[in-house]
Amino acid sequence: MMNSYPLLEAIDDPAQLRELDSQQLVLLAEELRAFLVESVSHTGGHLASNLGTVELTIALHYVFDTPNDRLVWDVGHQTYAHKILTGRRAGMARLRGHGGVSGFPRRSESPYDAFGVGHASTSISAALGMALAARFKGETRRTVAIIGDGAMSGGEAFEALNNAGVSDVDMLVILNDNDMSISHPVGALNKYLARALSGDAFNAARRAGAKVLGVSPSLLEFANRVEEHVKGMLTPGTLFEELGFNYIGPIDGHDLDSLIPTLQNLQKLKGPQFLHVVTRKGHGYKLAEANPTLYHGVSRFEPEVGIEERKSGDRPTYTQVFGQWLCDMAAADPRLVAITPAMGEGSGMMEFAERFPERYFDVGIAEQHAVTFAAGLACEGMRPVVAVYSTFLQRGFDQLLHDVALQNLPVVFALDRGGLAGADGPTHHGAFDLSYLSCIPNVMVMAPSDEEECRRMLSTAFYHDGPAAVRYPRGAGPGVETRTTLEGLPIGKGRLRRRGRQVALLAFGSMLAPALEAAEEIDASVADMRFVKPIDRELIVELAGEHSLLVSIEENVRIGGAGAEVARVLHEAGSPARFARMGLPDRFIDHGDPSRLLAETGLTREGILRVVRSERDRQ
Repeated sequence: MMNSYPLLEAIDDPAQLRELDSQQLVLLAEELRAFLVESVSHTGGHLASNLGTVELTIALHYVFDTPNDRLVWDVGHQTYAHKILTGRRAGMARLRGHGGVSGFPRRSESPYDAFGVGHASTSISAALGMALAARFKGETRRTVAIIGDGAMSGGEAFEALNNAGVSDVDMLVILNDNDMSISHPVGALNKYLARALSGDAFNAARRAGAKVLGVSPSLLEFANRVEEHVKGMLTPGTLFEELGFNYIGPIDGHDLDSLIPTLQNLQKLKGPQFLHVVTRKGHGYKLAEANPTLYHGVSRFEPEVGIEERKSGDRPTYTQVFGQWLCDMAAADPRLVAITPAMGEGSGMMEFAERFPERYFDVGIAEQHAVTFAAGLACEGMRPVVAVYSTFLQRGFDQLLHDVALQNLPVVFALDRGGLAGADGPTHHGAFDLSYLSCIPNVMVMAPSDEEECRRMLSTAFYHDGPAAVRYPRGAGPGVETRTTLEGLPIGKGRLRRRGRQVALLAFGSMLAPALEAAEEIDASVADMRFVKPIDRELIVELAGEHSLLVSIEENVRIGGAGAEVARVLHEAGSPARFARMGLPDRFIDHGDPSRLLAETGLTREGILRVVRSERDRQ
């Protein structure tokens, strides 16, 4: 790092932090914030959310005896300051890189990471379990759940609050209220206070009171004081009090002189406590403050310049291909409605939201609700498109199975980040979708090999009278130009992309490109399978009859994936052809550069050639 951070560099664990005085803590916050901007500008990562939690993190480690006291973070991408203050400052130079510090809390990485997290709304549940465990074991320690960045919109958070409020355990829940999730916040809770204080009943009473009591200044002053108390009764604190928590706040989350004594007081209280802290996402870095969504997740940039806009000549990403298709199909068919669980920007839906606001629904971090909500729309003749990251649809699996598939409803699932997601690591890799989707009856599953295929598959899914999923990878495709038509594909039919001898490579989605590269060296046939379900049985049997070795290749776990379907077809056909399956191994893949991760798991040209040569040697 270029800058000097004298206070920060002297801290390797929170015990050293606790030796500082109040003025030094303020200076430490300034150094920590500057270090974050400089560090993340070199590595990429989550920036705005971490800038917003600097003072809160300092206060927590100053007041609580960590790691004996447990800090449970939620969501995980607000923990960079926590990592820096707990001995991982030097490791930030390899943040989210191969073998480096994870972008999220991880139990195996540090004793200060009490609970691993990558998805949202889990902290209160985990903290309640830890607090009860301390009671069972007779241990004296505090447990703190820090929930924010929109995670309170997730149903699990309220399930946990409902349970914790009657458990009479010593735990503290801190709501880091930055008025932001990854996308702008939505939902009734966000609007609760504004609605209550601007409603007809409240304001009519206020106007009537002012008219009647206006003749007496002393009575009017008294009424105004009563009004302030009524406002207090209408705040969100009422909800948490009803759930059994002692509600405190809201307080300024950037004011250490307010945070530290409040936390010290709460540390002494028994039972469930709830502290409402207000922070600003991107605080202290003006560019991030002005556009916190843009600076939520960043690649490398110059701090003085900021993030530069994407150049028009760059290849479009699969996300952008989906976003354009969504607008085109919505213009052609008024039945289309789009749903996202707080991933509007990440899923490429903002142009749609502007052009078709009445048909755009951001339901917050509530994947289960998103899926069943789509099912209800489909029941009444609408054509819902649910745009969600592959890893997050896992949270709506039960609803996908029972509410959509069992009723065979026409819901389109546009699954972004299918396959290895790179730096975000195992919590975000879309490594399981082909397996968990294929095992559900009625669900059609497709994986595009290029941009035009993605567009056509989305149209195929939209026209299909049943549930259908299109899973596509993160980032740009091979550069195939897309047409403006909304033409679909023949269902369950792959295509032969190259004809060779002896060996046939059956590629699913993103694996077509390395398969074609490998085929040139060994003169192999290559099939772009397109459909995982229904799989092209005729094409598989035909290739098995013409080749001595078939190899399936997928960016998904081998167990239960596309290769399993190929094996089933070959077995049922009684084919004598040898068959090898390539895919992700039966383990969680760590974070790192996607190309390196693919190489380590063998899903490259070289990996394909190794498997083919090994099978030939065995034969």
